[in-house]
This record gives sequence, C-alpha cells and structure tokens, in this order.
Amino acid sequence: MNREVTGRIHSIESFGSVDGPGIRYVLFLQGCPLKCLYCHNPDTWAFDDGKIVTAGEIVDDIATYRNFIEKGGVTISGGEPLLQQEFCAEVLDGCHELGLHTALDTSGIMPVEMVQDVLDKADLILLDIKSIDETMCETITGASNRNALATLRYREERGMDVWIRHVVVPGYTLDFEMLARMADYLKDFSCIKKVELLPFHKMGEYKWKELGRHYSLTDVPEPSEEDMKKAAELFDSRGIKL
Repeated sequence: MNREVTGRIHSIESFGSVDGPGIRYVLFLQGCPLKCLYCHNPDTWAFDDGKIVTAGEIVDDIATYRNFIEKGGVTISGGEPLLQQEFCAEVLDGCHELGLHTALDTSGIMPVEMVQDVLDKADLILLDIKSIDETMCETITGASNRNALATLRYREERGMDVWIRHVVVPGYTLDFEMLARMADYLKDFSCIKKVELLPFHKMGEYKWKELGRHYSLTDVPEPSEEDMKKAAELFDSRGIKL
C-alpha cells in the first residue's frame, strides 16, 4: 500500500455493530454528491470539510483495534467513500495486510468504470439502493439509480458479496408496489447475501437545523411496525434473506 495517500475523514467509530458483519472499525469519509431528503449525516456533504489524514495513519490506528475487530472487520462509509477512491483503495490494501475483512458502504453513485479497482478490493459492498424507481430515486436524492444498479450487476459478474440497504420512508419509498418491484429485481442476484430494510427516522433532523438547511420531512411519520412487517414479507416471499 501507499501510506502517503491522503483523504478527508469525517469521523471514526471504533466499535461499530451495524455496518457489516461482527464488530467493526467504521471510517466515515467526508463528502457526498447526493442530497438525500432523509440523510442523518448532512454534515458529511461538504467536500472541503473534515480532517485530512494519510492512509498509513488510518491503517496504523486500525491495527490498534485488531484484537477487537478480527472477527468483524473494517467498513469504509461516508458521506460517499467512492469519491475518494484512491484513499479507499490504499486503506483496503492495508486492512488486507492486517488480515481483516473489509466492507465499503456506498450509494453506488459513481460509474463502475471509474471505481472498478476499489469495488474489486472490498470483500463486501453495502449498497444503498435508494429506490428501484428512477424517478423516485431522483426525487429523494437528486440523482439517478442507474450507477447503483450497475454496481450491483458488476459485483454479480465478479461473484463478490453484496448487502442491500434500503430506507423505507412513508410517502416516498413506503410503496408496496414499488417494494415488490424491487424484490422481484433483486431475487435472482446470487451475490446478494442480505437485504436490510431500514425504517426512516428523524434522529439527524437537528443537524439540518444546525447547518441552516431546510428539513422537508419534519411532518413525515416513521413507518409502523405493521408496515415494516408487510414490506419484509414481500421480500421473504421471494426467497430474499433479511
């Protein structure tokens, strides 16, 4: 690995339990081109914010937690980590030198041909598909879902593991016909090892206010347990593991 490659990071979680299998060191990178309506980390959006570090510094820090995360691994998240593909690639290489499992949490916003090297290095991709419907995806994020779906197809061709993440938002993605379309699309991908249906929450709303941004989902309720159960049943009926 090239230890001197630099990147901008937002924060580090040294004992993460929700961003991939097992206990994980989670590195949140700075910068994101999407503007998801429900984003709970809008403070990661700005490209010129965060702390500049070298890949070597991060891998050295990861090594100090090795005994705690050896049965889990390291997850690079964001923001959108693929915006800093060179930095990601070096950190992933360093993690593999330590014998650690790696995951990359991405929206798949970047064209595959631009980030192929990084996609190949990550043991697991946590792919956040915002919506199977392109128009809805643009409504939620300001961008198309085409690159995300291309990322999934690429990992399928390579036979490399993917976990799908999808946020269920009343009035937007809480649409059972749309969810059924998504389940039908995903059911034949052998690379998908897990699907996570994540209920919308407003825990990050205060960050929008602190940043002086308008939060448009203030009056949107969280999905009910019944709604989430029905959504899960749509995927389960198609043999998709949740």
